[in-house]
Amino acid sequence: MDPMQSAQISSSQGFADGQNSATKDSKLSVKDLVHWRDPKKSGVVFGLSMLLLLSLAAFSVISVVSYLLLALLCVTITFRIYKSVVQAVQKSGDGHPFKSLMEKDLSIPPETFRKNVDVSLSYINRGLKQLSRLFLVEDLVDSLKLAVVMWLFTYVGAVFNGITILILADILLFSVPPVYEKNKTQIDQYIDLARTQVNTTIAKLQEKLPGAGKRSKAE
Repeated sequence: MDPMQSAQISSSQGFADGQNSATKDSKLSVKDLVHWRDPKKSGVVFGLSMLLLLSLAAFSVISVVSYLLLALLCVTITFRIYKSVVQAVQKSGDGHPFKSLMEKDLSIPPETFRKNVDVSLSYINRGLKQLSRLFLVEDLVDSLKLAVVMWLFTYVGAVFNGITILILADILLFSVPPVYEKNKTQIDQYIDLARTQVNTTIAKLQEKLPGAGKRSKAE
């Protein structure tokens, strides 16, 4: 094989491997954050998310968004004035400090937009079909499960509001994965035991419910 062709092939393979590794890293970024692979990044993300949720709990959404945008404007305006003064003192022609950012194309490609819309539409249609099946009682057992879950949520809603639930979910998101990773064997044993107990209870209820026996035989 020609040395030039082999070099081109190896470079293309290296580029493809780099793309694959970059894609893999991007897919694992959320997992790395919640597992605290990099404590600094995870701490920053967790702190900012908690700060945002606590701000929403204390103030309205409009106030929080306005304060965030105002803080961002204060930072950019101050930096712009600072760079202008430095350039005037040093008599340099560096130009606008955000020129590189302003020249970046921030528009969303039509293909990407259509792809995301199609994916979202498929999830929406699947959810509507599932809701229709549950509320029209296609399967009595599944509809009863949903009724029990909604009944439990009425008690949850009486104790917590939406922001409080989001704060608890954020705390659990950044605390449960590392704990589970350290105690995976013991936790899996308890989960299997609980799953077996739940399946046994559901099977007993299905035997007592009218029409459930016929459905199980048909399956």
